[in-house]
Amino acid sequence: MRWSPLARKEARTVATSKGVWILVALLVPWGYRPSYVGWDGLGANITAGYVQLAGTALLPLGVLLLSYRSVVGERTSGSVKFVLGLPLTRTEVLLGKVVGRTAGIAGPVTLSFLVLAGIGLVDHGVFDPLLFLGVVIVTLVYVCVLVSIAVSISAVTERTVTAAGAVFGLVFLPFIVFWSQIATAVFSQLTGTSVNPFDPPASGPLFFLHRLSPGGAYHVVSNWVLGVGNSASTYRTVLTELQPQVSTNALVVESTFQSGTVPVYLHESVGALVLLAWLVVPLGLARFAFSRGDLV
Repeated sequence: MRWSPLARKEARTVATSKGVWILVALLVPWGYRPSYVGWDGLGANITAGYVQLAGTALLPLGVLLLSYRSVVGERTSGSVKFVLGLPLTRTEVLLGKVVGRTAGIAGPVTLSFLVLAGIGLVDHGVFDPLLFLGVVIVTLVYVCVLVSIAVSISAVTERTVTAAGAVFGLVFLPFIVFWSQIATAVFSQLTGTSVNPFDPPASGPLFFLHRLSPGGAYHVVSNWVLGVGNSASTYRTVLTELQPQVSTNALVVESTFQSGTVPVYLHESVGALVLLAWLVVPLGLARFAFSRGDLV
């Protein structure tokens, strides 16, 4: 692995930055949000749910901000000449950047998850360690996906301001914050069907659109691990939706589709494939442009 020294350098750069430790400090209060519905649905395993909440909105924003300068920052500073002087192909440079940034962020972020585990253990008692580990692993995969997206954007832009605008305006806002509304609007425009999110139709394409974003796919897979329901919303919203005579704007398969009518592409495992696609496709496109561009 000729790219491993570059990966170690990237990991040290991120792990020793103030930004990642500010993120770690914020993730604990952001994730620790106890609720009656969470306790009723998960019991002591609500502690694992805190990890999912920590991975919602704040974590994606932090990961994107910590990664968008990975290539374009070196291009603008001129240090990219040193990187290109290494005996590495440009594909290996991208791989080293992604692996290194992921490791540099994942290590400190895992500490915040351990703090949440300690708080949950004191507040709620002993939880299932395998379930907790499963949610942590899914969340760290999500971190890798976000790093891949940010590094890909960094590799194809020429200015840091352009990269920052792209990760915020083309990734974070549409695919993390507002994707639910965008997906519903796209479905309505394509089908001519008005959708009431509090009483959605049992439409496979509508539900599939909601889980095509990296955030939606992450929630589908982490909800699968938690065992709370098949949805692209957070576990608390899903559990609320599944309560009798309660309606939310969460699209939950179990509360909308009758048994035996659920399309196979709405299975939670497809959410894992969507996450994998967000990891591989942007990086593949960036590799194509990065390998042919003039970086000096």
